[in-house]
Amino acid sequence: MKIVILDHPRENPGEIDWSRFDEYGEVVRYSDRVEDVASRIGDADVVFLNKSKVTKADLEKCPNLKFISVIATGYNTVDVDGARELGIPVANVPSYGTEAIGQHAIALLLEITNHIAYHDAEVRRGRKNNDTDWCFWDYSPIELENKTMGIIGLGRIGQITSRVAQAFGMKVLAYDSFQNPALVNENCRYTDLDTLLANSDVIALHCPLFPETENLINKA
Repeated sequence: MKIVILDHPRENPGEIDWSRFDEYGEVVRYSDRVEDVASRIGDADVVFLNKSKVTKADLEKCPNLKFISVIATGYNTVDVDGARELGIPVANVPSYGTEAIGQHAIALLLEITNHIAYHDAEVRRGRKNNDTDWCFWDYSPIELENKTMGIIGLGRIGQITSRVAQAFGMKVLAYDSFQNPALVNENCRYTDLDTLLANSDVIALHCPLFPETENLINKA
């Protein structure tokens, strides 16, 4: 069996041991990306990838291919419909980095409301010690208490973000095609997209990239 690993440094910056795959056959790793993906996976039985794009035309050149593993949650890099037509299963990692990504969303929110990086840089360059005022006040902090967060996509990551937002005293408006009544409470409710956009102080996008969600937030 031949196993091909595309995007190798991205999938494994160094802490993952891939040697166990050697037990199953020949393992080929690529550390750069090329347009002609089929030239690298044409004789593969199994393919691991992250950002490399694989089209149906590529898959049609892979007569031995039996399985594709996308080492990420999003799988828009693979023509899934084309793979299905050719009988090639495609797997992803549905709960990859859920807590970390939700935490990162809140970190970005706090940066916007408190300008932490800016003030840190100002203190490091000595402004605090050299300023004659009691404090420098370039930006007013924005308190999250009683603000409204709109969350588009209340899946695993959206739920983490919602939970932390509510802990800050925020109200949550959620828009999702699949509604879970168990997530509704006095501080969190589902609504339509127009209502969410009109009533939110901040909006978090936690939906997968599909044709129907692409450019969901636009100038209009």
